[in-house]
Amino acid sequence: MIRVPDLIERKRNGEELADEEIAELVLGFTRGEVPDYQLSAWCMAVYFRGLNGRETHALTDAMVRSGDSIDLGAVLGRRVVDKHSTGGVGDKTSLAVGPIVAACGVPVGKMSGRGLAHSGGTLDKLESIPGFRVELSIDEFISQVRDVGLAIVGQTGDLVPADKKLYALRDVTATVDINSLIASSIMSKKIATGANAIVLDVKVGDGAHGKRTLDDGRILGEQMIDLGRRAGREVVCLLTDMDQPLGAAVGNALEVREAVETISAEGPPDFAELVLDASARLLSLSDLGVDLDEGRRMAENATTDGSAREMYERWIRAQGGDPSLDVLPRAPVIREVTAPRAGIVTRLAALPIGIAALELGGGRRTKDDEIDHAVGIVCSAKRGQTVEEGQVLADIHARDDDSAARAAEQVLAAYSITDEPPRTQHGIVLEVIA
Repeated sequence: MIRVPDLIERKRNGEELADEEIAELVLGFTRGEVPDYQLSAWCMAVYFRGLNGRETHALTDAMVRSGDSIDLGAVLGRRVVDKHSTGGVGDKTSLAVGPIVAACGVPVGKMSGRGLAHSGGTLDKLESIPGFRVELSIDEFISQVRDVGLAIVGQTGDLVPADKKLYALRDVTATVDINSLIASSIMSKKIATGANAIVLDVKVGDGAHGKRTLDDGRILGEQMIDLGRRAGREVVCLLTDMDQPLGAAVGNALEVREAVETISAEGPPDFAELVLDASARLLSLSDLGVDLDEGRRMAENATTDGSAREMYERWIRAQGGDPSLDVLPRAPVIREVTAPRAGIVTRLAALPIGIAALELGGGRRTKDDEIDHAVGIVCSAKRGQTVEEGQVLADIHARDDDSAARAAEQVLAAYSITDEPPRTQHGIVLEVIA
């Protein structure tokens, strides 16, 4: 039997842990034998000392073994694809990619998580839809992917329960931005649900967890690709820009609305580009036998011919929700943030926007906090855009006037408007690692 304080001390001192020690720690935590405070201390030791590739694989393997696994591809007789993001401000990509890929005839079965720190979780966004069920049994999950073509669910008690507990713990102990824990969390879910091919969206920039740089993103991407190879999965990693919010909407119901607009070919350009790129890559990794260019054409057609919107509505109804945008919750107070001068937007910092949305009630400070699904921010002016004095930069959607006023100050401070264009101009996808 391991002594948990010994493992904490050894990791704090920079020592390597054996596979069986990591497995016993993780499985003991899952069974309730290792308390939260001890695993929190271990995570903090990992934060400062890290895990090597073998330890990270041992952690991932233990999390997979903490519960059941399903070979979704074998059950469906299809090559199953999946997509995951490391999370960012305004990142509602899965809500749009899933219906597009499924509308093209490729089954998508995805387990998602809740919000971490200043970034919203896919499940939190989906729960802004009245009646939507994020918790399905494994049998329900498999049946829905088979019958509908798409299911996005929370982690059931049977699938990767260790990660579900650890995910909530990291959110409230300042141990979110640890590459090894991020990689293990993401890949354990993908391996447990049987995805054959995975597209990973790694956010880099101001709004990424830990303000991840491009080099940091490469390291994380390579770690996840290594974990995928060890498990026999094909993995492609996109490094994408999170120096400004993705799209315009930041906040749960607001992001659902924007995702639906995007699958109807009406979304903001940067978000639409990422959605189409990720969808095309998933289609090219599927069993359809198409290349990346053909995958892109298929994805674009699904947004213009109505099939992606039809798939979205079918999916939401299958999980008990109402797909009408009219039923999404709306905040009672909307406050405009206007440009103090004319010029060019050279900066829209993602992190202050994410924090402002969090403080409006759109995120969690502790794992037990309730989320206000209606509140958030819509940034209508983005980097590189020319604005006039008094032009609306953003709209604050708030519960009351006081919180709206505080958020407006934060949002205005996130903007920089000058007479010169931004020094660097680049697309949403910065690099691809395959």
